[in-house]
Amino acid sequence: MRVFLTGATGFIGSYLVPELISAGHHVVGLSRSDAGAEALTGAGAEVFRGDVNDLGRLRSAAETADAVIHAAFNHDFSNLKQHSEADGKVIKALGDVLAGSDRPLVVTSGTGLARSRTGSPAVETDDHVTSAEFPRAASEEAADALIASGGNVMVIRLPQVHDTRRFGRITQHIKLAQQQGRVVYVGEGRNRLPAVHVSDAVHLYRLAIEKGQAGARYHAVGEEGVALCDIAEVIGAGMKVPVESITPQEASDYFGPLANLVTIDLAASSALTRQQLGWDPHGPDLLTDLRNLDYTLDRSTS
Repeated sequence: MRVFLTGATGFIGSYLVPELISAGHHVVGLSRSDAGAEALTGAGAEVFRGDVNDLGRLRSAAETADAVIHAAFNHDFSNLKQHSEADGKVIKALGDVLAGSDRPLVVTSGTGLARSRTGSPAVETDDHVTSAEFPRAASEEAADALIASGGNVMVIRLPQVHDTRRFGRITQHIKLAQQQGRVVYVGEGRNRLPAVHVSDAVHLYRLAIEKGQAGARYHAVGEEGVALCDIAEVIGAGMKVPVESITPQEASDYFGPLANLVTIDLAASSALTRQQLGWDPHGPDLLTDLRNLDYTLDRSTS
């Protein structure tokens, strides 16, 4: 298939491009920079120059694609509402081009948006929160609208995606530890984050375009939940700084904008995803990659 990929030069994209090419797909990667274009060419992909928010350019790329994977998102939390609304517009534009065909569109979301009905780990059939509750849900709302109109649209919900360089939200915990000289968790720290190695995540994207079901939500979850206290202990050992428990009242002083998230249990299941697509994650687990992280690098201002 000819696959148009947004986010092609990002963390996930850098793994997804070779994953797709090795499976025989022709990848057209979006890039707005010369450096990104050079990296894509070196990986064997075709380059499509443009910005993800240039909807006209996106429509042009999608028109000639057999499948579209939308993996780009601006994770600047200071402007999350604006970036989330923009992402909804991107999804609508891509879906409108593919409407009336069976060409798949795969949209990226997060497991943290799923609203568990039972208090157990979130599952694929759980509805998402609304964008009024959390702006990032605008992406799934846009996907819902396309699905309702008959589009061949699927959603991949990502947990903490990691290798030995990148760790999603946990990178913020590392930055805070570098700034404050200690690692903390709230209370007993038994609340959990789900995780997946990036190599397993990109394999799921490929399976989705090859044999995914229209309207499905898939969870790219390798580990249902890793306790925050265990994460803190590994980071503390790697950085050689104290690890401490703090009260919920102290969380805002230490974590700032993350304070509302650090007490929530966000465990998620991928049982249905594995069953439907035959997905079998086997990459390194989160704590192993954290133990192999180079903690001498300064992430406090990056």
